[in-house]
Amino acid sequence: MSSASSSSPPRAETSAALPTSDAVTAPITIRTLAKWRREDVKFAALTCYDATTARWLERAGVPVLLVGDTAAEVILGHPATLHAPLEFMITLTAAVKRGGPSRFVMADMPFLSYGADEAEGIRNAGRFMTEGHADAVKLEVDRRHAALVEKMGLAGIPVVAHIGSRPQHTRLRGGYWSAGKTAETARDLLEDARILEEAGAAMLLVEACPAEVAEEIVARSALPVIGCGAGPACHGQVVVLQDLLGLTDWQPAFATPAARIGDAIVQAASTWCARVAGGDLGPHPYSMSDEQLAAFRRSIGS
Repeated sequence: MSSASSSSPPRAETSAALPTSDAVTAPITIRTLAKWRREDVKFAALTCYDATTARWLERAGVPVLLVGDTAAEVILGHPATLHAPLEFMITLTAAVKRGGPSRFVMADMPFLSYGADEAEGIRNAGRFMTEGHADAVKLEVDRRHAALVEKMGLAGIPVVAHIGSRPQHTRLRGGYWSAGKTAETARDLLEDARILEEAGAAMLLVEACPAEVAEEIVARSALPVIGCGAGPACHGQVVVLQDLLGLTDWQPAFATPAARIGDAIVQAASTWCARVAGGDLGPHPYSMSDEQLAAFRRSIGS
């Protein structure tokens, strides 16, 4: 996924009803998502990068948290997702799992952590599972990566195959793009989905493609399909949390803000600045006894 922090375009056991307390804390597993797929239950997913936010998203009943390489943009301030370090992503994944232990946590494998060497990719994916406590890893792939997906599955690593627009490949295209807009590329996308499913992918994530193409992928696949700007047919929908909260200056059309937290932060920080300037800090909570205060002043000759 890509984030709207740059100026470029794209990038639990619950239902549509408000979650019950049991739904908020019930563990979400790959089996849960497969069951929802069979029952055509739609589910939400959001990116998440820290334990505190994960705790609140768990309480909200969000079943799937994606520790996206969008952290390079929204956390580190880089212009693209390519700049997410492997160690950093593993650390963030573990933090999110600690904050939302009952949520299904997907870890984005960053640029070049799996593309240069298959054995290295499997070892790095294993680190996300053991050190990061991830429930699955997400790879930006196409049919040419089928062997890698299969080997990760054989190693016991659930893979979410991210197809369609792949932000880690933007340098090859000179920017972000939407996938499957011609008959030929749409067929290619269907074929990528089919081959990666046969290779053992546990889920599919489709980014930035026409709704009709995603609908065909959903119809032809037995896997849960998460969409990111891929239309309403997908079982899950994911957006960058900062886009949803109104923390970015530009949002993709499929990530309409549900709140204006950025404005609230500006207001709160401005209020704090005014309070500090005016000495309005409220009652001070720490004090000395009269006896100790007198002794302190004698000791410094005051």
